[in-house]
Amino acid sequence: MSVKIRLQRCGRPKKPSYRIVVIDSKRQRDSKPIEFIGHYNPMDDKNIGAVDSSRVDYWLKNGAKPSDRVSSILKKLKVKAEPKEGE
Repeated sequence: MSVKIRLQRCGRPKKPSYRIVVIDSKRQRDSKPIEFIGHYNPMDDKNIGAVDSSRVDYWLKNGAKPSDRVSSILKKLKVKAEPKEGE
């Protein structure tokens, strides 16, 4: 099973909000994730989101790969998103 850290859309029409989730890469965007690890709100300039950094580290060490967008969000939130050694 290949695991990804990616965004899952929620919120109202034209007012998006996203959950940062750990999910099997073959599943659809809105299907049931393995775990919720944070949220991201692109509409709010002051509070763009939050993430559980210990869970991000856990999943990265176990081989989960963040999407490009999630990688940039983690950099904005100042969470180290480094994959496990040897890659």
